[in-house]
Amino acid sequence: MPPARRFASPREAALAGLRDSIGVPMLVLGSSYLGFGSLVEGAGLDVWLGLFSTFTGWALPGQIVVIELYSLGSSLFVVAAAVAMTNARLLPMTVTLMPYLRAPGTPRWRYYAVSHFVAVTAWAAAMRLCPSLPENQRLPYFAGFGTTLWSMCLVTTATGYYLAGGLPGFVTLGLVFLNPIYFMLVFVADARHRARMLALVIGALLGPPLHLVSADWGLLITGVLAGSLAFGADLLLPSKTKGGGHA
Repeated sequence: MPPARRFASPREAALAGLRDSIGVPMLVLGSSYLGFGSLVEGAGLDVWLGLFSTFTGWALPGQIVVIELYSLGSSLFVVAAAVAMTNARLLPMTVTLMPYLRAPGTPRWRYYAVSHFVAVTAWAAAMRLCPSLPENQRLPYFAGFGTTLWSMCLVTTATGYYLAGGLPGFVTLGLVFLNPIYFMLVFVADARHRARMLALVIGALLGPPLHLVSADWGLLITGVLAGSLAFGADLLLPSKTKGGGHA
């Protein structure tokens, strides 16, 4: 676990979340949304539609799917189905995060409000740091972290849209993929969770060949297989010990 952190109040925890989001998380996610804004402009959509997408969705893979399918002239049903499948990962992410955010006496509406910030970067940060915080400071910390990044993404979506003419295509695509690379590196650095490391390694090995087998379903199959195999292997392998006891 990271070193336990204590703040004077929930408000101080929220401000700490704001500060922690400024730096590498903001740089990586902001760069990704610069690329997204450029994609919106390249698809011939209005900047307000790009901003509306970030404001209401704030899940970059699903947002990219919308732009790509719109450019191909797909029907509304196909777009909705594809986005639903792409963003299905947010459900297990929310389920795993909620036990760390719950605190006695917290109104339920606050959980629904901050659920909008369950996206890769904010979720990864919360999963690493919130367990070390007092219960009444976890939700404020996550809210401060997520609100700051979300607000910044609105700005960089618009900025990327208006800078689109000056960004080569390969740069735009490279910016978009910064976020998943950062997400992977966060969990590589957090190597104390064996199941996570196993899932990353198995996924890296299975992903390329399964993509060659099926470009449409390879990624989904990789995720299901890698996660399931890592979970099973973690249960079967001997527990780590330290000083003769369980770690």
